[in-house]
Amino acid sequence: MSSLVAIAYPDAATAEQVRSELMQMATEHLVQLEDAVVVEHQPDGKIKLHQAMKPATAGAAGGALWGGLIGLLFLAPLFGMAIGAASGAVAGKFADAGVDDKFMKTLGTKMPAGGAALIMLGRSNAPERVIDRVKSYGGEVIQTSLTDEEEERLRSALGEPVPT
Repeated sequence: MSSLVAIAYPDAATAEQVRSELMQMATEHLVQLEDAVVVEHQPDGKIKLHQAMKPATAGAAGGALWGGLIGLLFLAPLFGMAIGAASGAVAGKFADAGVDDKFMKTLGTKMPAGGAALIMLGRSNAPERVIDRVKSYGGEVIQTSLTDEEEERLRSALGEPVPT
């Protein structure tokens, strides 16, 4: 089962660094990410979501591939690719999986201006190795779906005081 973890950082650059580290760990098969979004509370008060996974782009690429193959059958590969890319992009846009955007924006409004949070949805078979790689960035756990024990371990690794 996937877990949701939201960690606040003093700025978007730090949150982006942690997300990059998580993406690297995903290529190493230490984590399976379903979503990893940096929520930035900009100094002007606006909330900006920096999505890592873009379903519309992936849908367009897949649609172009399938459209091109189908177009080859009907001797119109470029037309098939164009139609496939367009329909794939539309399907990807409406198939936004992962963490709810409204939830993330609401969370962003609760952070100080200039601050950011990394919201991750996924799972790991090696949580201790993941924590070891991200603990140097610090941060403050603001919301999780982890068990109490797992959350306590994460808070402790990030340097937060843990209730006794």
